[in-house]
Amino acid sequence: MNKINIDYIFLGTSNFSVFCLNELKVLGLLPNLIITSPDKPKGRGLVMEPNPVKAWAEENNVKFLTPTKLDQNFINYLQSTKYDLLLVASYGKIVPKVILDMPKYGVLNIHPSLLPKYRGPSPLQTQILNDENNVGVTIIKLDEQVDHGSLIAQEKIILENILNFNELEKITAKAGAKLLFRILPDWINGRIKEVEQNHEDATFTKKVEKNDGLLNLELDKPYDCYLKTLAYSDWPGTFFFIDKNGIKIRVIIKESEFIGDKFIITKVLPEGKKEMSYEDFLRGLN
Repeated sequence: MNKINIDYIFLGTSNFSVFCLNELKVLGLLPNLIITSPDKPKGRGLVMEPNPVKAWAEENNVKFLTPTKLDQNFINYLQSTKYDLLLVASYGKIVPKVILDMPKYGVLNIHPSLLPKYRGPSPLQTQILNDENNVGVTIIKLDEQVDHGSLIAQEKIILENILNFNELEKITAKAGAKLLFRILPDWINGRIKEVEQNHEDATFTKKVEKNDGLLNLELDKPYDCYLKTLAYSDWPGTFFFIDKNGIKIRVIIKESEFIGDKFIITKVLPEGKKEMSYEDFLRGLN
């Protein structure tokens, strides 16, 4: 394994970011500094909790900052910091142009799709919902628009079977970090030519909302229901409502499968009850 000597700052927030960081650590390419989002209140008690990247930084003794905004104070800090590259992976904030222009080797982004397809906040979920076979990762040089920058490198990923969100997230993050590691020496030495995306082919994804996980078991196509359980396996999950004695009961799907042409629910979590088999739940309705 060739060692790459470069001072860089990593910007990320989600589990995708953590999978990238884990792989970069294995490759011997730890960041000098991590920029991530501030703690947020979670759960019924609204207890302030760190995001996965901050937790990773603390566990791995990597210096981190959690700015609320990438404002002038943050820009002033960057100007006083030694680094040559910014690396973004699922950060969740737009990086302003003044920061994009600062690093010697620019701002690179690891994106879990083959751009220009699936730009935006939910590329993994949308690819699963579309039963996409042509998956992969892209390294772009960030510009001011979302997932719009020049292509630096791409790599297709061959999937042997359909994956849920968590599985696809991990595979694409690891592949993206490895791809970055392979191309970084050539990028630093000016041997990679930037290629503009074909913007006419761009497709866009939307932010996932809680109600996106709602299924209509009578009207929705069985395979579409199954794809939703895979796409929303991390959040928001999938659920349906059932009427019992004039009362609507919310039922969360915990496990399911697709066999033949049938969507088969195996485990559920009914509102106000413990997790149980779907058969037991249906028996309890009679």
